[in-house]
Parts: sequence; C-alpha cells; structure tokens
Amino acid sequence: MIRHAVLGRAAALAILLSGAAFAAPASAQEVSADHLKAAKDAIASLNATDRFDNILPNLAERLKSEYTVASPNFQDQISKTVDAEALALAPRRADLEKEVATTFAKSFTADELKQIAAFYSSPVGKKYLQTLPLVQRETVRAAEIWANGISRDLTANSSAKLRTVMDANKVKAPTAEVEGQPAKP
Repeated sequence: MIRHAVLGRAAALAILLSGAAFAAPASAQEVSADHLKAAKDAIASLNATDRFDNILPNLAERLKSEYTVASPNFQDQISKTVDAEALALAPRRADLEKEVATTFAKSFTADELKQIAAFYSSPVGKKYLQTLPLVQRETVRAAEIWANGISRDLTANSSAKLRTVMDANKVKAPTAEVEGQPAKP
C-alpha cells in the first residue's frame, strides 16, 4: 500500500515537472521574432524606455556617495571602481528592452505595433510626443480651475437653497408665556 502511495506521488511529481518543462518553452514561443521586432520598433518610436536611461547612472552615483561617506579617504578608488562596474553592467540594459518589448507584444498584435510605430515615427506622431507633457500639464491646470469653479458654485448654490429650506421649516417660538416664563424672541 505504501509502495503504491510513493509511486503515485512520484508519478504526480513527474507529471508536474514535465508540465513545467513544457510550459516554459511554450511561453517563450508565444511571441514570434517578427512580433518582437514590431514591438521594439513601437517602443523606439514612442521613446517608451527613455525614462529608464538614468537608472544605472543614478544607482552608481548613490553607491559612490554611500561608500564615500563610509570611507572618505578612498573617494578616487571608489569612484573608479563603481564606474567600471556600472559600465560592465550597462549591456544588461538590453534585457529591459526585451522585457518591455515582450510586454508590448503580448498587449498588441504585430500589425497594431507596426501601426503604432508608423504613427509615432511620423512628423505628427513626433510632435505629439514632444508636446504631450505640455498638453498634459495644461489639461490638469484647466481641470483644477474648472473643479475650483464648480466647487465654488456648488457650495454657493446648495447653501442658498438649503438656507431657504431651513428658513421655511423653522419653528416659530411661542409668543405667550408658559407657566410664568417670558416668551422667547
């Protein structure tokens, strides 16, 4: 009986492991080379990863600062060593590009990515990318001004209407004296 249980567990484990082994290549094959190239072209036209360019230099500067605070007499050696190591790691930037391209490829078809790349590579697409930050700032500013005006008007209008409702429902104080107490004005 125990032998059957052990054999059953071994078979189940083998099935799970074989499933995992076959699943890994399948997920890697989800994105064709053409699809990945279209994604990379779209990313390049969007400048989608440009904001990540400073990650490694910023990390290097932070590390140099930490090491220099701890060992100020070795500032030159620290700077040279950390810079050399950062340069050695720079080629790994391609890994990020591939991950981002894979994400885009899983989100869009190859044809959609080609259309995105075509648009954002065009003069109007480039202008859009260049002016988008200004447009977004101005849009947020307009929304804030609008919200302030709406808030002011909502408060004023609601207060005025509620004041009339409350005034209409006020209970008038009795004018006659009750049990020897003067009437309240």
